[in-house]
Amino acid sequence: MQPQSFKHRLLNIFSNFLAKNETLGYREYRNYLCIRFGLIFALSMQFTVVTYWIYQITNHSKMALAYVGLAEVIPVIACSFFSGYFVDLSEKRNLMVKIIVSYLLLGLGLFYLSLPAAATHLSHDWRIGLIYLVIFLGGVIRSFVGPTAFSLVGLLIPKKLYPNAVSWSSMAWQLGGVFGPIFSGIIIASYGPASGMGIVVAIELLLLIPILRIAAKPILKKEREPIFQSIGAGLKFVFKTPALLGAQLLDMFSVLFGGAIALLPAVVEERFPLEAGVYFSGPVAFGLLRSAMGIGALLTLVLLAFYPLKTNPGKKLFVCTGGFALGIIAFGLSPYLFLSFGLLILTGMFDAVSVVVRGTILQLVTPDDMRGRVASVNSMFISSSNELGDFESGTMAHYLGTFPAIITGGFITLLVVGITYFRTPQLRKFRFEDHGA
Repeated sequence: MQPQSFKHRLLNIFSNFLAKNETLGYREYRNYLCIRFGLIFALSMQFTVVTYWIYQITNHSKMALAYVGLAEVIPVIACSFFSGYFVDLSEKRNLMVKIIVSYLLLGLGLFYLSLPAAATHLSHDWRIGLIYLVIFLGGVIRSFVGPTAFSLVGLLIPKKLYPNAVSWSSMAWQLGGVFGPIFSGIIIASYGPASGMGIVVAIELLLLIPILRIAAKPILKKEREPIFQSIGAGLKFVFKTPALLGAQLLDMFSVLFGGAIALLPAVVEERFPLEAGVYFSGPVAFGLLRSAMGIGALLTLVLLAFYPLKTNPGKKLFVCTGGFALGIIAFGLSPYLFLSFGLLILTGMFDAVSVVVRGTILQLVTPDDMRGRVASVNSMFISSSNELGDFESGTMAHYLGTFPAIITGGFITLLVVGITYFRTPQLRKFRFEDHGA
């Protein structure tokens, strides 16, 4: 009787889980989740390898880390003005295929530059210049990723399931963000950057399987307006929707000033350097810390799969963004590796709630025929703030020092949260049920 009772309890738990997560019943959405996981796994591996690698070959230059962010943010901002326009007029599945193939080609370029043969054929300055060029081209591609993925997922599931879909989409993204850095840290320590880049290329090649299992989707916007008029419509929509604008501004400034992740190579170098016989130091410590926020986010997203956000999402967004800022300040003060690891896990947990709330607001308030353009504006806020945050963190660390820069950024983020809270009452009072979810 006991085994049967235990089996029934498991079946009840599983049934309740599926009842709360209807999106998993859609085959194409499951393939979409595979793409989300695989793409961020490959790109976070690539980012971890490149930042650690370029920090080493530039004689531990913090400005070199700042330039990595700058090299990607310039094309993201410039191209995001136009990417949404083309996404709205394009078939989304085929566009995602082109994005994956483009990343594959850039991955091959970085793989070649990481080989010892490249160092013999190219001068040191040429090799660094080409690395930044590949990063720049990756920024061009990235400006299309957000609008394309955002538009595609809206065609795979019904609107009433958007909050649950955003949770699972974020979970897939965070899973890749967790395991990519851990795996790349181990690979760098054991085999070097070239092996890490080779694995990135292999993963990007495999991503062609799930994307080709999604059928081509109808193009909802077929009228071709003048390009600047069309782009302007997307901008006007965002600026005339206070809850959406407030959420984007809150994220942009908190990521801009709270971006401690870009300084992790310097953090490890100054507080947790490679020591003989100490496993959790050097590259392994770097990979561990790089993955910590993703681990925290993943833990939160698993909880949200069982206990979805339903009440007061706007207020919870402010609380969690404030918690994120306090965690960054504490991380800047922490002298211990595992305390720093725990604090970054905590900031990742806060950030995960923020991501789900912002993503759901974006999905719910955006008209179907404007998804590409609105998502491109979102990319300018969110994606550009990541890379500008890397540049800001590297520059501030260059002049103030690594840890004063992290602590100062955390306090500025806390100030931004307070200002946004009082200036955007529509975001504070936002409710999912008022918008069809």
